[in-house]
Amino acid sequence: MGEIWSLVLAYLLGAVPSGLLVVQALTGQDVRRLGSGNIGATNVVRAAGWKAGLAVLLLDAGKGYLAVWLAGRIGEDSATWLAAAMAAAVAGNTLNVFLRLRGGKGFATAAGAMLALAPLPAAALAVVFFVTAAVTRHVSAGSIAAAISAPFAIWIIEHPGPSPVALVAAAAALILYRHAGNIRRLREGSEPVFKIGK
Repeated sequence: MGEIWSLVLAYLLGAVPSGLLVVQALTGQDVRRLGSGNIGATNVVRAAGWKAGLAVLLLDAGKGYLAVWLAGRIGEDSATWLAAAMAAAVAGNTLNVFLRLRGGKGFATAAGAMLALAPLPAAALAVVFFVTAAVTRHVSAGSIAAAISAPFAIWIIEHPGPSPVALVAAAAALILYRHAGNIRRLREGSEPVFKIGK
């Protein structure tokens, strides 16, 4: 039963709407009505500044890390269950039960979860993200590239077996699903370039 409860807790942790709460506390506004309408760190930067965006980034990554860390203590400390907790946390973030199954795009939560699950692949994915984002000047492109790379990174570096790889791939699929609009705009050349500040 510990394993099941750890997944429920991972989902609920992932569902904590950090961006919504931070922007509401700082400005009294609903971030879903500002900018792109997303509750993630990138839109929070546009809506409330880089300090608020950084806070949301750390909170989202922190809840992903905590979800996996707790899963290893409440349930079975195996790569499969930890990867399941990662997928559950990302599901909580992207398919948020508190926000009518709408939420963030899952990347920061997945990054924190991956750091707890497999630090070396997480470091490799950070390189993929930053290089892609720097070259394209699109945070979304970095997130998409890292999400696509995630199952390959854990498979090549950690060799954990098929189940954890499949669960990481499931988390990546949720991230890509939530980035569908970004992917379309990147293909059309209409995706906004990310800038800090007004």
